[in-house]
Amino acid sequence: MAGPSTTLIIIIENEPQIRRLVRATMETEHYAVTEATTGTQGLMEVGTHRPDLLIMDLGLPDMDGIDVIQDIRSWSNLPILILSARTNEACKVKALNVGADDYLTKPFGTPELLARVRALLRRSARAHADDVPFVRFGDVEVNLILRTVTRNGEVVHLTSIEYRLLTQLITNAERVLTCSSLLRDVWGPVHTDKINSLRTHMYSLRHKLEDDPNAPKHILTASGVGYRLVLS
Repeated sequence: MAGPSTTLIIIIENEPQIRRLVRATMETEHYAVTEATTGTQGLMEVGTHRPDLLIMDLGLPDMDGIDVIQDIRSWSNLPILILSARTNEACKVKALNVGADDYLTKPFGTPELLARVRALLRRSARAHADDVPFVRFGDVEVNLILRTVTRNGEVVHLTSIEYRLLTQLITNAERVLTCSSLLRDVWGPVHTDKINSLRTHMYSLRHKLEDDPNAPKHILTASGVGYRLVLS
């Protein structure tokens, strides 16, 4: 499962030299990095991997970065840092207004880049921690700050998809989440047909977290609709 040492950053940048520089800079902090060279590819990577932070250029070969930001903001609060050669104030204001969290112009210094990345990750971590830092149900305890899951005091190893499903259920505890909303929020908007995969991962979650996965008390199915988490 995801953890502090596996913070994932996606870079959308079509200039190879800039992409290599940003990747090398992020890897000095032991962040995991995935790259994309176009807006379309970047959207697929973000939807598939659900990173902790996105670093992107606005001048992409297939679409404007503004459109990428707007697409992501329609379904995710992922922190977005813009790296762009566009120095015009109007461009900066537009990017921030449509949902970017920070804007750094090229050329840039790597110490400032790292400082801004750390600040965005800290802000994101605090926001999630303020929501629900610890959640307990049955014998299970979830620490949303450290991204750890334990059952009867023993660490439970979840896949990244299982963990994201669990956090969606926790965030919306006691509410029924439709299959389509879970697919969109966990796999991304281009993967809403993975209903069998959703069922498989829910089955696995129950086996890892329920006393009797065939008669679950907490991860329940709303027949024909979706799933809900019961905390009591």
